[in-house]
Amino acid sequence: MPARSRQEPIIRSRLRHAVDWVRGFVLRFNQLNGRANAAAITLYGFLALFALTLLAVAVVGYLDAGRQDVAKNIVAFLGVTGAAAKTVTDAVDKARQTREVASIVGLVGLVWTGSGFALSIATAYDVAWRVPHRATKERLLGLGWLVGFGVIVAASVYVTTFLQRFPIAVAPLVFLAGVAINTVLWLWTSWVLPNRRAPWRALLPAAIVGGVAFEVLKIAGGIVVPGLVAKSSALYGTIGVVFALLAWLLILGRLVVMMTVLEVMGWERQHGTEIVELHGPALPEGSRPDPSA
Repeated sequence: MPARSRQEPIIRSRLRHAVDWVRGFVLRFNQLNGRANAAAITLYGFLALFALTLLAVAVVGYLDAGRQDVAKNIVAFLGVTGAAAKTVTDAVDKARQTREVASIVGLVGLVWTGSGFALSIATAYDVAWRVPHRATKERLLGLGWLVGFGVIVAASVYVTTFLQRFPIAVAPLVFLAGVAINTVLWLWTSWVLPNRRAPWRALLPAAIVGGVAFEVLKIAGGIVVPGLVAKSSALYGTIGVVFALLAWLLILGRLVVMMTVLEVMGWERQHGTEIVELHGPALPEGSRPDPSA
C-alpha cells in the first residue's frame, strides 16, 4: 500500500477531530452567553476609555497652558478632519480652562470605570470556570489589576517604540516582543481576576494564543482604525470616531471571552470535568423546555 494511502485515514481523522473541536468551542461560547459577556466588556472598556480621555484632556490642558500648538499637533496625530478636528480643537481650549476639575473627575471616573472594566473581564472568567462571582472583592482586585495592566502596557509601548527605531529587518523581533508582553498580560489577568486558582503552566497555552491574537488585533487596529477614524470623522463627525473605537473594542471583548473558553477547554482536556449542582426556580408542570429541542 502506498504511503499516501496509509496517511489518508490519519489526515481525515485529524481533520474530523479539528472540526469537532471547533464545533465544541463554538457551542461552549454560545452556552456561556459569550456575546453578552463580550458586549459588557466592550461597554465598560469604552467607559474606561472615556474617563481616561477626560484625564488626558486635563493633562493636555496643563500642557496647552504653556504652549499654543498642542491642539494642532493632536489633530495632526489623530488624522481627523472636518467637524471632528474642530471638536478636538475646542476640547483643548476648554481643557485649558477646566483642567483642575477635569483632572479630578477623570481620575475618579477612571478608578470607577476601570474597576468596572476589570469586573466585566472577571465575570467572563468566572462564568467560563463555573465558579461563584465576587463582585465587591473582584472590583477591589480590579484596581490592583489596573496597576499591573498599566505597567505592562507602558512596557509594551516602550519596547515596541524602541525596536521600531531599527531597520525593517527587525520587524519579526518587534512582533515577538509584543507577543511576549501580551502573554504576560494574559497571565496576569488570568491569575488575578478569576475566582479560582490554577498553576500558571496550565494557563500558559491559552495566554500564548491570546498574546498572538492580541498582537494581530493591535497591528490590524493600527492599520485599519486610523483610516477608519479619518474617513468616519470626515463623513459623520465625532460620532464616526466613536463607532470606529466601539468596533475595535467589540472585537477585543469577544477575544477576551474566547480566551476564557480556550483556557477552560484546555484545563478540561488535561484534568477532566465534574458535575456541578445548580439551583433554579421550580417551573410549572409542562413549561420546562425540552433539552433535546
